[in-house]
Amino acid sequence: MEEPNKNKAEVKENLEESEDAVIEETEEVDELAVDIPDIPLPSFENEESSIIEDEFDSAYKFAVAGVGQGGSRLAETFWKLGYRRVVAINTAAQDLKPISLPEKNKLLLGGSGAGKNRKKAQAIFEEHKEDILDFLKNSFGTGIDRILVCIGAGGGTGAGGGPIVVDVCHDLCQSWGIEQSDHEAKVGAVLALPTKSEGSRVKTNAKETAETLIKRSTSGTLSPLIILDNERIRHLYPKLSVNKFWNTANTSICSLFHLFNKIAAQDSEYTAFDKADLDTVMSSGIISFGAVPVKYTGELVEETDISHAVRDNLKKNILANIDVNTGNVAACVVIGDKDTLDDTPQESLEHGFEQLTRLLGEGSTVHRGIYHTSKKGLVVYTIIGGIEAPEQLFA
Repeated sequence: MEEPNKNKAEVKENLEESEDAVIEETEEVDELAVDIPDIPLPSFENEESSIIEDEFDSAYKFAVAGVGQGGSRLAETFWKLGYRRVVAINTAAQDLKPISLPEKNKLLLGGSGAGKNRKKAQAIFEEHKEDILDFLKNSFGTGIDRILVCIGAGGGTGAGGGPIVVDVCHDLCQSWGIEQSDHEAKVGAVLALPTKSEGSRVKTNAKETAETLIKRSTSGTLSPLIILDNERIRHLYPKLSVNKFWNTANTSICSLFHLFNKIAAQDSEYTAFDKADLDTVMSSGIISFGAVPVKYTGELVEETDISHAVRDNLKKNILANIDVNTGNVAACVVIGDKDTLDDTPQESLEHGFEQLTRLLGEGSTVHRGIYHTSKKGLVVYTIIGGIEAPEQLFA
């Protein structure tokens, strides 16, 4: 009888040791556990994307960032045309204040300006790269196709901060998965060069900034690159008043850019210039725009009238010291009212298209488009792309 009692005692002892071990283990777990209160957490399953829509239909959803006073004025012009993913960035409050954009679309860095000092602005922008990234992400929303950085090359802020904003835009594109490699750039730039009267310091800023962006364009990491030469515009429009000059200079490029972006999304009963055509030009590096009316006297539009307009488009461009004949891709779009188009033989248009192909040289591609409008007259619009980088932009 003593043997069973002994077994019962051993079993009881083993159970007690086991319970003690469980208690010790539980106490260790409890000491490490975090007491989390019930917090309502958002669900991302049905979250809608923050897509910002422009006020028109277009081939591409562009986002526009203006840097410096000149760049912000260009961005403001895009806003007036109906683009809504538009921001302005500056280091001087007095330069940012008059820009006609919503306050939430403006970013002030520093606040005291750069004083035409490119290196000072560069340091400010480098310090605030993450702030710029967050600002652009919030302001642009989602669903964009390309980003265009507008830079006033003469001032310190644009010259020093512009290239950094280009880098930030590349990071933004990659985070959204819309840029697969350095050679499929979805970031472009409009570079506004100063007039000669603005001084040597401004000229040096512009030269260094232009060289930086041209190098990126040549390597395939920046496209398109549009160089707006205000000295050239001053000669093309010599009688403009002071208050009209800068508006004309900015509108001359932004409106043409806008025109091609819009018509590439529209059908044509004649010949359509589509999104794929626009993409080949936008991805070609340095590009130039032109617009020349065709002389029309109420009779048939002759071949020479169209070809003369095409030649004028190459001459009256806004790029100084750049040979547009070195381009390897182009778009030529003719837009006129129905009566004028009825008086324009197809052969005359073909002659103009073919001449542009010859002017650009062997191996070039010319995309065509013919559209009608209610506005009287006939106008030839061109984009020349793949232009060789100039050896010297400044005399």
